[in-house]
Amino acid sequence: MESGKKAEAGPSTTTRGGFDGKLERKRETSENPPAVAAFIDDDDEDDGDVVDNGVPVAGFVPGPLLSLKEQIEKDKEDDSLRRWKEKLLGCVESDLNGQLEPEVKFHSIGIISDDIGEKNTPLPVDESQSGRPLFALREGSRYQLKLTFSVLHNIVSGLAYSNTVWKGGVQVDQSKGMLGTFAPQREPYVHTLEEDTAPSGVLARGTYSAKLKFEDDDRRCHMELKYSFEIKKRS
Repeated sequence: MESGKKAEAGPSTTTRGGFDGKLERKRETSENPPAVAAFIDDDDEDDGDVVDNGVPVAGFVPGPLLSLKEQIEKDKEDDSLRRWKEKLLGCVESDLNGQLEPEVKFHSIGIISDDIGEKNTPLPVDESQSGRPLFALREGSRYQLKLTFSVLHNIVSGLAYSNTVWKGGVQVDQSKGMLGTFAPQREPYVHTLEEDTAPSGVLARGTYSAKLKFEDDDRRCHMELKYSFEIKKRS
């Protein structure tokens, strides 16, 4: 279950994900300004590699966290720079409350498949659906997972995920990847993972349980979702 590295900001604006550490922050700025703050101060950080295959390596210590209000007020006397920062972040000074900790709010998880079309499930999952498979696919189906989320209060740096899958109590798959670094903006982000193919064969059919977890560079857990899905025989 390999993941992709594309993200879309809002309904029609595409923002590149796959943000490989702090060295990529500087390159990301000019290409996709709505998703990344260019004025993060990295001067005191080590410019060595901080990721391994899209996943943060052990021992990496992020730089000091400043609120967006502090970031903007650092250059408040420069009106053009202040407006540029507000445009970059997709917010204005009146939206900022000085809160230091970023918050990622997940709105939905969806699946896009040549088998079932597109199916989206609002988050958190309704209690009435607890225990039911989140989706069902026929074996060999090609599919993509899609996430819709908002970032609040501050820049979230190095948002990464891990997805662990079990069948019959035995772990059968684990994938990890980096979504990227995202700034608050009014429109939600839409992140679509790379197309994958469901397993095939008699042993692959049945119900799977899974746990999807999202953390940032500071190891804040923004969501932990336990779900199940089903692989069916292709008729």
